[in-house]
Order: sequence, then structure tokens, then C-alpha cells
Amino acid sequence: MTSRSVPIGDIGDAELVTDVTDPAQLPVVFMHAFNRGDLDTIDKLFEPAAIRVLTPGEVVTGDGRRNATRSFLKLGIPIRLTVRHAYVYDDLALLLGDFLIEGTKPNGEYVRMEGTATDVLRRDANGFWRYAIDNPPGVEREVARP
Repeated sequence: MTSRSVPIGDIGDAELVTDVTDPAQLPVVFMHAFNRGDLDTIDKLFEPAAIRVLTPGEVVTGDGRRNATRSFLKLGIPIRLTVRHAYVYDDLALLLGDFLIEGTKPNGEYVRMEGTATDVLRRDANGFWRYAIDNPPGVEREVARP
């Protein structure tokens, strides 16, 4: 098992590689694809049946997951990610990382979203890491509903 923080820098216009062999680098590729508005590259970072937690207790997969990502991309605001810890055991990895989406949308509305995500990755048969569970709300508590 390993744990480490990963610095995330700017790669400019370099081509994004989606065949990631270090699980702690998967969020780096995600961040750069997100900031380019590249939904196709983001989708390649996920297992086909991967799930995304929208809010505690609300989970989507497939087209629902892609549509949720598309809605965030439409904000037109870059994301910043910091991987706090990457715990790896065999073909599984648990990542804990902080994210921040802050800026002004094209319509002039100010947006600030931040949190600590907990994501589960799995190494595929080719040795590349993919998101199996994308959980941006991470440690948030479920809100009681009437």
C-alpha cells in the first residue's frame, strides 16, 4: 500500500494520454481533459460501467454519468485538483483529493464548488487505471429529505 501527494502542473497543449499506469496520475489527466472541455478523453478514463455519485445517495452510470460530466463542462470554469493520498492494493486504488471549481460562467454568474473526493480506481487487463467509482461529494453527509 502506498500513500503520497501528487503535484499537478500545466501541460499546455500536449496530447493527453489516457493509458495511465500510475493511479495517482489519473486525476491529473482528468483535470487537463476537463479544463479543455474534452468529454471524450474524460470518458476514456472510466470503466464502461463506472458509477458517479452526484450527491450522497444519488448515483448514475453510463449516459447519466456522461451527462453529469457534460453539465460541469458547460460551466466553462477550470477545475483544480490536488491528490492528497493514493492507497494501492493489488488492482485497486483509493484516491482522496481536493477539488476546486471557481470562476465566472459565460453568463457572468460567479461559481465556487469545492470538496474532498473519494474515488475508487481499478487496473484493467492491460495494466491501465480507470475510475470505477467517481465520488466528488466524498465525505459529505447525506442531507435528510422530508
